[in-house]
Amino acid sequence: MELFWLSVGVIATLFVTIMGLKEGFSNWYFYYIFGGMSLGTFFMRRTMRIRMEKHQQFLAEQAEENQQDQK
Repeated sequence: MELFWLSVGVIATLFVTIMGLKEGFSNWYFYYIFGGMSLGTFFMRRTMRIRMEKHQQFLAEQAEENQQDQK
């Protein structure tokens, strides 16, 4: 899903830039928000995934330590 948001963000930003060059940025600058929101979603999901992986690893280590302490 991260790859989807990255792709949408890049494609939207490139499209708006190309259309801005063709027709003038005064007509197209507002649409940068879609690329920005997509890239923001990508970075938010990526950050949360990394945090979740670290937390899962921490929980696994805690469970392992608890099993060793019980023996």
